[in-house]
Amino acid sequence: MKVPLLDLKAGYQEIRSEIEAVVLETMQEQAFILGKRVQDFERAIADYVGVPHAVACASGSDALLLALMALDVGPGDEVITTPYTFFATAGSIARLGARPVFVDIDPETFNLDPARVEEAITPRTRAVLPVHLFGQCADMSALVPLCDRKGIPVVEDAAQALGARWQGRAAGSFGVFGCFSFYPSKNLGGFGDGGIVTVQDDSLATKLRALRTHGGTRKYYYEYVGMNSRLDALQAVVLQVKLKRLEAYHAGRRRNAASYRRLFEEAGLGDRVVLPVEREEAFHVYNQFVIRVPDRDGLRNHLKALGVGTEVYYPLSLHKQPCFDGLGYRPGAFPHAEKAEQESLAIPIYPELTADQLAYVVSSVAAYYE
Repeated sequence: MKVPLLDLKAGYQEIRSEIEAVVLETMQEQAFILGKRVQDFERAIADYVGVPHAVACASGSDALLLALMALDVGPGDEVITTPYTFFATAGSIARLGARPVFVDIDPETFNLDPARVEEAITPRTRAVLPVHLFGQCADMSALVPLCDRKGIPVVEDAAQALGARWQGRAAGSFGVFGCFSFYPSKNLGGFGDGGIVTVQDDSLATKLRALRTHGGTRKYYYEYVGMNSRLDALQAVVLQVKLKRLEAYHAGRRRNAASYRRLFEEAGLGDRVVLPVEREEAFHVYNQFVIRVPDRDGLRNHLKALGVGTEVYYPLSLHKQPCFDGLGYRPGAFPHAEKAEQESLAIPIYPELTADQLAYVVSSVAAYYE
């Protein structure tokens, strides 16, 4: 049996006719850059997250960059974040000349450990950037009061977590900004790159809209030095169709996660495989289902031979990446992140998986240990 890590074609078939219809309409309109289609999608995302504004842009990476630009983050500033995340989280900080300040993760959730954030705050701290990794919110009930008390803005990297909740409140609604990605592998994925920033403050929303169009609020007049980062109308209409089904996608992923828990328990793998921890306060949307095993690479090679797709998120923590050598961190600085990079393995979790495929994944893992 073949079980890919992600099968985008399976999800496309049921919405193909609706997608093709709205794409054709948009092509006939010949209005591709921003405009009403994008505005309608922005409004839908703002309503879904429960915030006043959403500003669409070209990618999740740009969403992070634009949010930090709107806060005037620059040289001499520090932004606290996690070393165990996709590169764009820290890359957006460094691109503005600021310093990423890493703190270690909670080893159970892979998310930023709030207990370590306060000790990392200095007079140069300009923002705290938690990541809602793999579809589960960071501990916002601890992070937000701390940052409010210190007067430090929170920018949520929610690229993997649209629809995730913490104590009933949506990812992207806690911070000054929430940054999302519509990369095709996300729970809400487009037909290419795309991103959006959710915004609480009216004036910051206006500034963001200017920054994404080179820095101007009207044509050829510029208040800021911005960038060209716009979501096109074709992506907006595709995402609008899929947004109506997003809760169903989440339900499918959560159903598969529950099946995995049952199957792994029935296989007697509790002492071999550590399954994802879902906090009581959290609604996890399982953009990834990441297990932990000591012999990760051996298991991965075994699963590949049996036709089971996997991925390693992430094989090298950011503080050990060559481009960040200048920050002065050394191996061993963040032991929980470094252990996660050695043990974590994502297995298929997409909603269209069949019961037979789920069983095959678990039986393939069991066969390795047998």
